[in-house]
Amino acid sequence: MDTLTEDKEGCYLNRSVKFFYEESGKNISAHWRDRDYLIVSMGMAVCFIVIFSNLLVIGAILKNNRFHFPIYYLLGNLALSDLFSGVSYLHLMFHTGPWTIKLSKNQWFVRQGLIDTSLTASVLNLLAVAVERHQTIFNMQLHSKMSKRRVFIIMVCIWLVAIVMGLVPTMGWHCLCDLPNCSTMAPLYSRSYLVFWGVLNLLTFSIMVAVYTRIFLYVRHKSKQMSQHTSQMRHRETVFNLMKTVSMILGCFVMCWTPGLVVLLLDGVGCESCNVLGFEKYFLVLAECNSFVNPIIYCFRDNEMRRTFKQILCFPCRRGRNPQDASGTHFNTLDHETYKSRSEMPTQKGNGTRLLHHGPEDAPTSSGNGNWS
Repeated sequence: MDTLTEDKEGCYLNRSVKFFYEESGKNISAHWRDRDYLIVSMGMAVCFIVIFSNLLVIGAILKNNRFHFPIYYLLGNLALSDLFSGVSYLHLMFHTGPWTIKLSKNQWFVRQGLIDTSLTASVLNLLAVAVERHQTIFNMQLHSKMSKRRVFIIMVCIWLVAIVMGLVPTMGWHCLCDLPNCSTMAPLYSRSYLVFWGVLNLLTFSIMVAVYTRIFLYVRHKSKQMSQHTSQMRHRETVFNLMKTVSMILGCFVMCWTPGLVVLLLDGVGCESCNVLGFEKYFLVLAECNSFVNPIIYCFRDNEMRRTFKQILCFPCRRGRNPQDASGTHFNTLDHETYKSRSEMPTQKGNGTRLLHHGPEDAPTSSGNGNWS
């Protein structure tokens, strides 16, 4: 028995998790099968990679002063939500398969609530990044002028909302008193909650895609109006590169999570011929894979982030390599781009032309709003 309370009329408060699984048709084997071993092994491997890679991202943002800007704080909070996701899924791996039927209802709700909280935090962080990019790009800035205090208030609010959303089923939106409405994938959750959850997230995805599409169209339009001055061209390229990076993060998130949310919706509307249980576990692993995709994107898109990763891992950096290699993405400020343009302006000396070279005393410092690569 799960609790010491007595069942009320129409409610099953004193029944075990096994009872709800059997009633919903999601039978759990009491013995480990090859499929269970495969899924748990894959899941645990992904979880350890997720935890390590996102700790690396958070460490890089904290270590390098060049990343101390609102966009990086939000990306760091996204990495924190991915880290939390890795911990949540690792907890799931130790409470799945034949272990599931041994859980109490409270343990089961905690297991699912952790996953719901991590997904909500990731979605809200991506939405915050989209709003931040919309604000800065439409003001023709590279970095937002938001204060650190305001950014951290936003981050705290994101986590508060995420925690509340994770607790919603526990607080009453379940099917313990509505057995016919129980989900097949999550047998203690109400189907109506799954529909609400899936529609809300898919709607948020659509809003973010629309925001980034509008930003790209705006930047494309403005770039045609800009002169060919070197500083403006470099600023435009820097803005585009940063937009490509955050768009890749959003794109990967949508691709990894949409299949799982669609299956969740099909289960929510009671599609009996959809075989949702046949895809559930694999889509769950796909969703978790998204949490280690972001560090890979940072590595390939940002030389400075990659260099900081190497410093943290104590890997020897390549000597003689210019950190401002044009093949990578450099998230510089407009002031720095202007400095670079001024330092490369040709000057006349006699009958020849040479590039004006500024010494160290002319170089900009990283104080104020600078973010030099």
